[in-house]
Amino acid sequence: MFRVLASRGLRAKSLCDNKSSSFLAPFTSSRWNHSIPFATVDAEEISGAHPAEVQSFVQGKWIGSSNYNTLLDPLNGEPFIKVAEVEESGVQPFVESLAQCPKHGLHNPFKSPERYLLYGDVSTKAAHMLALPKVSDFFTRLIQRVAPKSYQQAAGEVFVTRKFLENFCGDQVRFLARSFAVPGNHLGQQSNGYRWPYGPVTIVTPFNFPLEIPLLQLMGALYMGNKPLLKVDSKVSIVMEQMMRLLHYCGLPVEDVDFINSDGKTMNKILLEANPRMTLFTGSSRVAEKLALDLKGRIRLEDAGFDWKVLGPDVQEVDYVAWVCDQDAYACSGQKCSAQSILFVHENWSKTPLLSKLKDLAGRRKLEDLTIGPVLTFTTEAMLEHMENLLKIPGSKLLFGGKPLKNHSIPSIYGALEPTAVYVPIEEILKDSKTYELVTKEIFGPFQIVTEYKKDQLPLVLDALERMHAHLTAAVVSNDPIFIQEVIGNTVNGTTYAGLRGRTTGAPQNHWFGPAGDPRGAGIGTPEAIKLVWSCHREVIYDYGPIPHGWELPAST
Repeated sequence: MFRVLASRGLRAKSLCDNKSSSFLAPFTSSRWNHSIPFATVDAEEISGAHPAEVQSFVQGKWIGSSNYNTLLDPLNGEPFIKVAEVEESGVQPFVESLAQCPKHGLHNPFKSPERYLLYGDVSTKAAHMLALPKVSDFFTRLIQRVAPKSYQQAAGEVFVTRKFLENFCGDQVRFLARSFAVPGNHLGQQSNGYRWPYGPVTIVTPFNFPLEIPLLQLMGALYMGNKPLLKVDSKVSIVMEQMMRLLHYCGLPVEDVDFINSDGKTMNKILLEANPRMTLFTGSSRVAEKLALDLKGRIRLEDAGFDWKVLGPDVQEVDYVAWVCDQDAYACSGQKCSAQSILFVHENWSKTPLLSKLKDLAGRRKLEDLTIGPVLTFTTEAMLEHMENLLKIPGSKLLFGGKPLKNHSIPSIYGALEPTAVYVPIEEILKDSKTYELVTKEIFGPFQIVTEYKKDQLPLVLDALERMHAHLTAAVVSNDPIFIQEVIGNTVNGTTYAGLRGRTTGAPQNHWFGPAGDPRGAGIGTPEAIKLVWSCHREVIYDYGPIPHGWELPAST
């Protein structure tokens, strides 16, 4: 059945047939890619017979390697991309390149201010390129090839990236460096606050958003005057490699950014030897904590999120709420750091067909259009084992899913699971720390926990939320202002949606997206996020005089 998708033409057609999305561009034949001036690959042609090659970039040059990491096509297991990974013996050019950037950065409010305008122009040109249907389709299809998700989801990532670039066209980059002045104590004295770059910095990003996360953080670092070394998960780094080529085409100075493909051990060696002034890490909490120690705290984190949604007592628009719950839990096969991991259902909602509708919506998802697809960090066996452990909890039950996908050629190193929901009683979740840790273990796939609470059990819900260690996104689905006030006032999550249309997932280019409750927390997307992550505060106090008339040398103090 799905094996026929190995045929490029049918696969492309099936991925592009759904016309419902506003982001959906008409299918563009592969010959169009040859007219894209920066592209060195064709998303439609990448296959076992025609493997693509990914290079690194350092000191203004693209470089290969004698060490190739061969990636398997997530849909059929063919070796389809060769990533030239830098080995530990080859890190010196990257270390030297970062060392060439001073601590005060490539530009700052006192140095080379014309570069703020340069990056406004680069953003303008890059946004224009991504607005071209053939370029947007190229990146959408390339994302699908390495991180399989529906065409609408992949196109949405390209759309958000373009809107971010549009937000920082023209003068908007220099406005990020806006300063302030405060009157001093006497004539000629004035204190001024400036946003100052860190200089040499590093960026490490995951697989699930191959374009959006690395591009937004990369541009934020550059806007503020830093020189970044970028590492993207090798499974998807071909997307940013092609984006780097687009940025060079749009005027990005080739000396400003280095781009590396390597394993984690090699990247860790670079971090220790290059000693960057700041590192942005997006990914697993375990790696984040290790890096925080290795880098002595010079790090910003957007780590994993076990994200929650609370349905309040006021029931309305059941169809809409069920649809949002399905999107939050299972779009991109649940491989979003903002995916809905646990759903707290007020007893009033349990009297509605909400869960049956959620089951029906999950059942519509199919491999053919990638509304459900490969899970790149958990195997099928690992997810099923977690489900079985949950079902041993008294009162728990499988609501839907829980079976491997059928009729596919997804390689066994990846997961292939139906959208799954397991009910666990709230009293059992809180019974002991071992059970709580099991229930709140993040499964980066199409998997969620559902529980119910009664009208007098909101304190139990708040207790469950308080115990969580990752505070990324959350949703309070209610139009009751008193209820919303109670939940938001007793929780922490950095990006929280409140109201009937509350969700856990959303496009971050128009609002802050990031965790709260941790001084290392990183944001993405907005001017506030860029200034927080990619600059620090510097105070310059001008004190010109004049010296007071009749001043005499005072006694020592």
